[in-house]
Amino acid sequence: MIVHFRKTLDELNHSELRVAHSRFHEFLEPTTSYVSVIELGLYEASVKLYSELTEKNLEPGTAEWNREVESQLARQRQAAAARLWPEIPRRRYLCFYPMNKLRGESKNWYSQPITKRQKMMREHGMIGRHYAGRVTQIISGSIGFDDWEWGVDLFADDPLVFKKLVYEMRFDEASAVYGLFGEFYVGLRFPAAQLLILLEGKTPSFT
Repeated sequence: MIVHFRKTLDELNHSELRVAHSRFHEFLEPTTSYVSVIELGLYEASVKLYSELTEKNLEPGTAEWNREVESQLARQRQAAAARLWPEIPRRRYLCFYPMNKLRGESKNWYSQPITKRQKMMREHGMIGRHYAGRVTQIISGSIGFDDWEWGVDLFADDPLVFKKLVYEMRFDEASAVYGLFGEFYVGLRFPAAQLLILLEGKTPSFT
């Protein structure tokens, strides 16, 4: 599994081509790929902003409404720059899986009002907070880029944390009712400089 972060799709494509033209590529047989953009959960901020704009008697979809929303989003992006452009966490183990919020069934996430979705995501996030310090999570959005809607990257020093966290989250409403999960991939991380050790049939160390 190769996980690669870049700030633009052009840079990502360049890195992909470098791998494709390297001698290392002779040993690879690509089976799947996933492209997405790191994003932040802004349900709390969105509900607050929409309430404020409604109190100002602004109509959703109008030019003034859209200007206010974009202005707020720009401030959010600036304040959260470190979370939008993170370094890959230096943890020994990595777990990745894609997921969707169900639609077209009797229960449809996208037909729920934003306040209802905000409540469910707050409860979902509270479970994750119990694992603060033990696991680092990076969420990316792939609507319009891939077959799934979100990708979840989990990093930890103890792989059992992945099992415990994902299992516990299965019981909150956002996952139990609306979550649809793809295949899970788990790997041991090591520096690219130790790739030769792996190709020799040995286990590379983390440092």
